[in-house]
Amino acid sequence: MSEIAARNRRNKRRGADWEAELRDALRAAGLDVERLRLTGKDDEGDLVIRRDDGRFLVVEAKNAKFEPSVFVGEADTERTNFARHRGLDPALVEAVVIVRRRGASWRRAYVLTTVERYFGLEADR
Repeated sequence: MSEIAARNRRNKRRGADWEAELRDALRAAGLDVERLRLTGKDDEGDLVIRRDDGRFLVVEAKNAKFEPSVFVGEADTERTNFARHRGLDPALVEAVVIVRRRGASWRRAYVLTTVERYFGLEADR
């Protein structure tokens, strides 16, 4: 196996471990969270949190080089896919990226979204 292939496998494993750690920790904190499965080009994110009010929060979990613009764009696409695959009103689905912070607990990870999404503002054209 080449060095690049081995590194890619390690990185993929670290990402999967981070998703599982985050899922388990959020469950222990009392949230209704499930892991989502990869659905090909129409990925729906890594985790989904069901809220008591019928809304959903799609989580894209990242354990990688910090690229906020790329991550937030990916989360937005996955939010749309999640809603479309379930026939949900997109207004009922939110999305964030949770980025692992090296050397810190899961509670100290970064949560990324946009000002527009966070405050529920109309899209800026």
